[in-house]
Amino acid sequence: MKENSLNYETLLKVTRAICHSRDPEEVVLLAVESIKTALDAKGCAVLLINRSTNNLEVAASFGLSREYLEKGPLSALHSIRQSLEEGPTAIFDVTDDPRIQYPEEAKKEGIASILSVPIVTGGRSIGALRVYTSEPWEFTLNDVNFVQAMAHLTGMAIDMARLYKGLKDSIEVLKSLRDPKSLKYKRRTPYEGVPLSVSPEVTQAMRP
Repeated sequence: MKENSLNYETLLKVTRAICHSRDPEEVVLLAVESIKTALDAKGCAVLLINRSTNNLEVAASFGLSREYLEKGPLSALHSIRQSLEEGPTAIFDVTDDPRIQYPEEAKKEGIASILSVPIVTGGRSIGALRVYTSEPWEFTLNDVNFVQAMAHLTGMAIDMARLYKGLKDSIEVLKSLRDPKSLKYKRRTPYEGVPLSVSPEVTQAMRP
């Protein structure tokens, strides 16, 4: 991950691209790719809490392998729990930190550091937005603020999708996001990619 001085102009460009999305669910897909690209990170993922199992489930990701995403149940009680309860949490070395649930799998994936930021709607945490780097990285205040802003936008989009579909819980939005039949516009997999229906304005806004 290259050191990147993010500024308000960069945040505005990414936010404008997200705001032009035609479907609130597309924001989740756009957010992970936007963050990975802006921070030049290895990958990024949106994880939502399944209240019935207390597990974190993947809503969308970019830059991470399917093998890593499907490594096993990710417990909301053990996997960087502080980020869900207290706020942004940075892990400098995934191989030597008890807050990492699958250190060996992270090492195999080529992950060195992780930044985890809570996604909050209605005053409660519904999941986390996580950034993964391939080199040990000390996240700057700019990095954290940028990812926090994107987490807020992602939470709003998930809540919009939930209300639009008449769903009671945000995890139900995850089911529709991961259902291949509902992703008729998808370019890659239910876990990763930018929808084909993204408007030309979004594409233009995303360009440097």
